[in-house]
Amino acid sequence: MLIFPAIDIYGGEAVRLYKGDYGKMTVYSRDPVGVACDFARKGAGQIHVVDLEGARDGGTPNIDVIVRIKKESGLFVEVGGGIRSMETAGKYLEAGIDRVILGTAAVSDPEFRRAAVAGFGDRVAAGVDLRDGKVAVKGWTENTDIDGLEFCSLLESEGVSTVICTDISRDGAMRGTNRELYRVLSERTRLNIIASGGISGMDDVIALRSLGIFGAIIGKAYYTGAVDLEKAVRLAAGDAAGEAEA
Repeated sequence: MLIFPAIDIYGGEAVRLYKGDYGKMTVYSRDPVGVACDFARKGAGQIHVVDLEGARDGGTPNIDVIVRIKKESGLFVEVGGGIRSMETAGKYLEAGIDRVILGTAAVSDPEFRRAAVAGFGDRVAAGVDLRDGKVAVKGWTENTDIDGLEFCSLLESEGVSTVICTDISRDGAMRGTNRELYRVLSERTRLNIIASGGISGMDDVIALRSLGIFGAIIGKAYYTGAVDLEKAVRLAAGDAAGEAEA
């Protein structure tokens, strides 16, 4: 399993929201590029970046700092937030970003979703953000009646290979990840599932790895010191010594 340490960017700074609430924002660093380089030094090979302003308003307001993260850290970078057109997706990919994540547009614009997968292949992933089992959009500010599992199955049938699935109720809450959700997804689809939301300790990493999950995003748990990134990377990769330390 791969560990994706996360950086959420707002106003060029590394921040975290509590359950997606823009009114409950904590600034963790004013130097997100430095944070990303630290991830690399600690053994991470990839990073999950969200442009929170893009997620809320659309566009690429923080693309400059995101491209710097890619160039200076050397990490595999996946980016989500505001990617709602072929132009925006292409802008990131042409700038060297490795993978773009379609969130709101994956739900609201099926034509664009299918065009992006046809045009960019596995450099496109879908973000499926769930609140009480239903898909939420626009930076988690709006709910839909779309069943999350059914939507993931649809994405798979259309050729999407990677889905970042977030349980909003667990995100930033340090309550542990929703293991049952990821168990069901891993059993019912062949998608590369990246688990997001609530990972609060090494036991979550072990549990997700045992489910055969492709990747796990670690956000607040890293910033608060609840998870040691170096150990988590080794543990996710199946390092026996890392498991003993956990």
